[in-house]
Amino acid sequence: MKTILVLNGINLNMFGKRDPAQYGTATLAEIDAAVVALGAELGVQVECFQTNHEGEMVERIHRAFEEGVAAVVINAGAWTHYSYGLRDALAILKAPIVEVHMSNIHAREAFRHQSVLAEIAKGQICGFGPDSYLLGLRAAVNLIG
Repeated sequence: MKTILVLNGINLNMFGKRDPAQYGTATLAEIDAAVVALGAELGVQVECFQTNHEGEMVERIHRAFEEGVAAVVINAGAWTHYSYGLRDALAILKAPIVEVHMSNIHAREAFRHQSVLAEIAKGQICGFGPDSYLLGLRAAVNLIG
């Protein structure tokens, strides 16, 4: 069974508590459970990972390369806008990358409009709350056939 890795970056463990007007009330655990359940329906294994430490995220991406994951769905949080280290780690992967965001980053503060990950992602889904993850997973499954 193919594995899709869902990566969550800095502060995303605070979903459900942090700025509900932007991010809603769903917790990351609830989002992870929904993504894993949809993965089972779609015939893929989903592994979810979250960290607030950039180096730890890079290490997980390096392991994903070694493991040969089929695809990556990533919400890098604030790292989206400035982490060239994270971008370079993701660029090592041979698997397709789908970038997701709960809020519409293009309708928010100007600094959020820029994604350093966009050039290496197959696509970006944003603004649909927790459904962004489910749409991202569906896109990843379609990309891997």
